[in-house]
Amino acid sequence: MSPRSKPKVPRTPPEKLTRQPDDSTSYTGTLWRIHRTEGEHVLPWNKLRTFGPLPSMRWDPHPDAEPSMRAEGVLYAAADVATGLAEVYQTTRVIDTRAGAPTLTAWKPQRKLRLLDLSGTWLLRNSASAALLAAPRSICRRWARAIYTTWPELDGLYVPSTMTGRPNIVLWTAAADSLPALPSFSRPLSHPLVWSITQAAASEIGYRIL
Repeated sequence: MSPRSKPKVPRTPPEKLTRQPDDSTSYTGTLWRIHRTEGEHVLPWNKLRTFGPLPSMRWDPHPDAEPSMRAEGVLYAAADVATGLAEVYQTTRVIDTRAGAPTLTAWKPQRKLRLLDLSGTWLLRNSASAALLAAPRSICRRWARAIYTTWPELDGLYVPSTMTGRPNIVLWTAAADSLPALPSFSRPLSHPLVWSITQAAASEIGYRIL
């Protein structure tokens, strides 16, 4: 009898997730994020969002239910500016430097981040595949929740961006103490210096800039 075929993207993770030592990676590099500073529900750049899960977000670790205030927190960052912009403005592929007064902020974690590396073979050894990274967001959130509850000591995920293929860093509750009080760099996207940085990144990823 032939073995049953297994889906590349299981809708639910296995009951018991496994992890080997080299499935985790330490991260100490610069982190970048683009965040609004005006409008509703604005948070400080270094505060994890505890309201969720949000349908538009891929790796929220909150329980799979209606969005509400939770104990779990999440913050999305990227390892480079272009990836951060590609992620934030992926729906329109237009970088609006005005709406919400978006700001580019960079910082270095105050300690090594302990991240589950989803760029390797961990998914494959846990009944999934790299195709999961671009699965419907609801499925990714289910996996994020399972990882979070299995290993709450992890600071988050090291995961390839579905837009650029380069690293996104998803920080969870345990990473709260890694965020410094002050960033290394923070300027509005409309600032002349940041505009030139944004313009170069927009050219690289093929986005328009307003």
